[in-house]
Amino acid sequence: MKNLFEARLKDLKDRMRVWGIDTALVTDDDNVFYLTGYYDYLHMEFGRPTIFIISVNGPSVIITPQIDENSARSLAHCDEISTWNDGMGDEWREKLPDLLKSSKKIGIETDRIPRVVLSYLYSLLSKEKFVNFSEILSEMRMIKSPEELQIARHAGQVATAMMKAGREAIIDGRPEFEVAIATSAAGARIAAELLNKHYMPTDMSPNTNFLQIMASGQDITKTHHRASNRIMRNGDPVFLCFCGMTNFNKFKLGFDRTFWINSAKPEHVKVYETALASQEAALAELGPGVKAEQVHEAYAEVIQREGYGYPFRCGRATGYSFLEKPELIRGDKTILEPGMVFAVDGSVLTNDFRAQVGDSFIITETGYEQITQHPKAVDEIII
Repeated sequence: MKNLFEARLKDLKDRMRVWGIDTALVTDDDNVFYLTGYYDYLHMEFGRPTIFIISVNGPSVIITPQIDENSARSLAHCDEISTWNDGMGDEWREKLPDLLKSSKKIGIETDRIPRVVLSYLYSLLSKEKFVNFSEILSEMRMIKSPEELQIARHAGQVATAMMKAGREAIIDGRPEFEVAIATSAAGARIAAELLNKHYMPTDMSPNTNFLQIMASGQDITKTHHRASNRIMRNGDPVFLCFCGMTNFNKFKLGFDRTFWINSAKPEHVKVYETALASQEAALAELGPGVKAEQVHEAYAEVIQREGYGYPFRCGRATGYSFLEKPELIRGDKTILEPGMVFAVDGSVLTNDFRAQVGDSFIITETGYEQITQHPKAVDEIII
């Protein structure tokens, strides 16, 4: 893994030289992890910034809270680690003046940098010295390494186990939250097996840490509803989504299914079949050499042809973040390439019903590889 992080840092420095950036500050949690392997669970939510500083001609330095020093020294691939403590001196600010004083052009993630950090930087140096270099990091992360693709496939196995357990837990008379317990337990068990079998001992937890997205009955139109105390009943549609819970080794995927308990209304089946057809249309376009927006337009055309409104995006790239570039959306003209990973959905929303089916895919040299697996034909999803 050391060689992987060294290669990423070298790639970043090469790109910085092209842009004329001599120093860069990385503050986004996922980008810090991508570049160093270091992550902390209590970042800006607890008022504790971690900053990774890269100098084209100098050492790379992580500034992180002293409370997380042991984790940083265990996980981080960088030249130096500098720690700060709550209320002591100038905290995380203390090292920055010396590290930045000779920089002529400084890269920052203006769309992700914590406001408190940005305000301090602007008080320290002229705003003209700073340039948004988020595009560099986004481009670097579009094409996954072989190591990342292995993690993506394993994430697919975790997601598949969660969906199977969720389906088995959906019965008349059971509250939604019991389904969430079942999916979380199934995901944790397969994740633990995969971590033990394929990865060196790490601090990475196999447990999911995201509330289950699901809805049933009349709540089915609430897109990101969380599992509640609602009791599921015969005839209810049930929606399960694992776009947040599929987070294996910090790699995220998208995965959705709509089910029914015992029976389904014919008018709702029609909506579902349109959603399914829209995903199939998207997949007919998905592959290398295709513009991202072409996939979305194929999906949207099916939905509109059946008389429904223009839909939200068809999908998005995933990886160490829930949302990466490119997006399968109108206006995104990025050419898809092998090694990209996408969540691709089919979805239709009406006044009283919503159907969605989604899976994750790796773009290959000849098309795509599906990495989440669960039946989706109508007769296979009526439980």
